[in-house]
Amino acid sequence: MSLLISPDELADLLEREEPVRVLDVRWRLDRPDGRVEYRAGHIPTAVYVDLDRELAGGGEPTDGRHPLPPTAQLGEAARRWGIDDGDTVVVYDDLSSFAAARAWWLLTDAGIADVRILDGALSGWTAAGYPLEEGSVVPVPGSVTLRRGILPRLTMAAAAAFPERGVLLDVRSEERYRGDAEPIDPRAGHIPGALNAPTTGNVDAEGRFLGHAALRERFAEFGVTDDAPVGVYCGSGVTAAHTAFALTLAGYEPHLYPGSWSQWSNHPDRPVAVGSKPGGRS
Repeated sequence: MSLLISPDELADLLEREEPVRVLDVRWRLDRPDGRVEYRAGHIPTAVYVDLDRELAGGGEPTDGRHPLPPTAQLGEAARRWGIDDGDTVVVYDDLSSFAAARAWWLLTDAGIADVRILDGALSGWTAAGYPLEEGSVVPVPGSVTLRRGILPRLTMAAAAAFPERGVLLDVRSEERYRGDAEPIDPRAGHIPGALNAPTTGNVDAEGRFLGHAALRERFAEFGVTDDAPVGVYCGSGVTAAHTAFALTLAGYEPHLYPGSWSQWSNHPDRPVAVGSKPGGRS
């Protein structure tokens, strides 16, 4: 089953009134609430998803900025979005699928079998000539049942030890990886042993994911192989899901560290590396 869906394929599903639920997951660090943009124009039938409130749980700073939501919380949200067991779920955003991938990871991990990301995001839909609708969609509540734990993940302790047995990818910008700047979290730098593979490299100029061969080639540059595990983290576990998705497209089974740097940097006992090398030297 494909993990991506094209605008043409989605339009066909909607026209045939197949059991598909479309989720609009517009979120970014500088504008976390995307409701205004959603109401101004979204894909027909799409329901708005609040990443901060529905795709993340609460907690202390030591848990990270976007800890995974409890299964009950996610299940309540999924039913509010109108999802039933057996539905195809399509997720999109307006920023190269960086936020949509968080929804893909959580819903796949929770047992929904057919979750797809709209390739090219919202701009791909409009570029293909398809319409948007205004206002808000309030669907009939669904009845989906969710569980948790299908996809592999890492605790903080497991992330610390991971470079000894596999490849740990830090998918933040080079500046934040090196520790040149840290605008959000309490300490700058990266987890010792982690390699920097910014998640922006997973997509082309139009926000579409690279093909299987190109992604394999990209990850091979960081030493990713079929013979060793690969782990991913970012600032708070959101864009790490984007690289987890890209790794899955490439045929790997990535381990996501949900707490990511926002959790790690809030624990003073955890070591920090700075500079452009995994071990911390420039």
